[in-house]
Amino acid sequence: MSKHPENLINESSLKDKWIIVLGIMLIATTLRVPLTSVGPLIPFIREDLLISNTIAGFITTLPLLAFAFFSPITPKIAGRIGMEVTIGLSLIMLIIGMSLRSVAGIEFLLTGTLLIGLAIAVGNVLIPAFIKINFPLKVGLVTGLYAVFMNVFGALGSGLSVPLSSLKSLAWQGSLFIWVILVIIALIIWIPQLRKGYVKEEITADTHDQTSLWHSPVAWAVTIFMGGQSLAFYTAITWLPELLSSLGYGLSASGWLVFLMQFSLIPTTFIIPMFAERMTSQVPIAVGTAIVFILSFVMLFFPIKALAPFTVLLLGVASGSGFSLSMMFFSLRTTTGLEAAKLSGMAQSLGYLLAATGPVFVGLLYDFGNGWTLPLIFLIFISILILLAGLIAGQNRTIKT
Repeated sequence: MSKHPENLINESSLKDKWIIVLGIMLIATTLRVPLTSVGPLIPFIREDLLISNTIAGFITTLPLLAFAFFSPITPKIAGRIGMEVTIGLSLIMLIIGMSLRSVAGIEFLLTGTLLIGLAIAVGNVLIPAFIKINFPLKVGLVTGLYAVFMNVFGALGSGLSVPLSSLKSLAWQGSLFIWVILVIIALIIWIPQLRKGYVKEEITADTHDQTSLWHSPVAWAVTIFMGGQSLAFYTAITWLPELLSSLGYGLSASGWLVFLMQFSLIPTTFIIPMFAERMTSQVPIAVGTAIVFILSFVMLFFPIKALAPFTVLLLGVASGSGFSLSMMFFSLRTTTGLEAAKLSGMAQSLGYLLAATGPVFVGLLYDFGNGWTLPLIFLIFISILILLAGLIAGQNRTIKT
C-alpha cells in the first residue's frame, strides 16, 4: 500500500528537522574547542615561537575582542544573505583560520586566531536565533542540547590538547589543527541548509527599529547578565589554578579541579533551558544563578583546602546556569528570529568585551593588593550586578514591551 502524500510530506519534514538538529549540534562542537584547546598549549607555543608573555596572552584575548567587534555586524550580514549562508561561510572561515594558526610563524598564528574569533562570533550570535525560528515549541530542549555539545567539546579541547601535542607527528601545531575535522564534518552536514535558504529576513532601514534595542531596559539587562556571567567564568578559568595553588594544591591537582568545574556546568546547561522555557518568569533562575556565584566567591575567602572541590562544583553550576539562561533570553525576550539575532549580537558584543577585561583587571587587583581579597570582592560585586540584571531580564516581557 502506497503512503498518503501528506504522510510523505510529514516524513520529509521530520527528516529535515533531524538534519537541522544534527547540523546545530555539530556546529556547537566547533564553537569552543578552537579556543579551549589553545590555552594549555601556550607554554609550548611561547617557547617554540620565542614570543613574550604579552603576545602569548593576546592569543587568548584576541578571539574575545573579535566577538565584541563582529557580533553586532553579524545580524546585518545574515539579513542580507540569509542565516544559513552566513553560518556556512563562517564554517569555511573557521577552517581557514584553524589552518593558518597551525602554520609556523607568529603572523600566521595571530591572523588565524583573529579569523577563528570572527567565525565563532557568527555561530554564537546566529545559532540561538536559528533555533528560535526552526524550533519555536522546543527552544529549551534544542538550546540545552546545543549548550551541552558546545561545553563537552570545549572541555575535551582543554583536556586533550597536551596529550595530543606529545605525539611526535603532531606537536602543538597538529594538536590545534586536528580539531578542524569537526568543522569539516559540520560544514558537510550544513550543505542542505545552504540549498534551502528558507530562513532569510531582510533588515529594514527603519531608524526606530535599529535604535530601539539600545534604548530597551530589557536588552540592557540581558546584556549585563550575559557579560557578567561571561566575566565570572573566564576570570575563574584564568586565575583559579593560581588561587588553588595558594591553598596548597599542585599544578596537576589544580588542573583537575578546573576540569571538574567545566564538567559540572554540563548538566546545568542542559537542564536550565528546559525549566526556563516552561516558566512564566525566569527571575528565580537568574537570582539563583547569582546567589550561587556569590556563595562560590565567598567560599574562596576561606583558606580551607577541603572546601575547594565543593567551591569549583558550585562555580560550574553557576556558570552553566548563567550561560544557558543567557542563550534562552535571546529567544524569550524577543518575538522574531531577527530580533533574537540582534539581541544576541548586542549582548555578546558588549558581554564578551566586558569578559575580556575581567582576567586582566583581576590580575591588576591581585598585584595592587598582593593577594586575592580585592579580586574576590570585585567578583562578588560582579555577581551582584548579575543578580540585579537578572531581576529585569527574567521578567515575562520582550525588548519592545
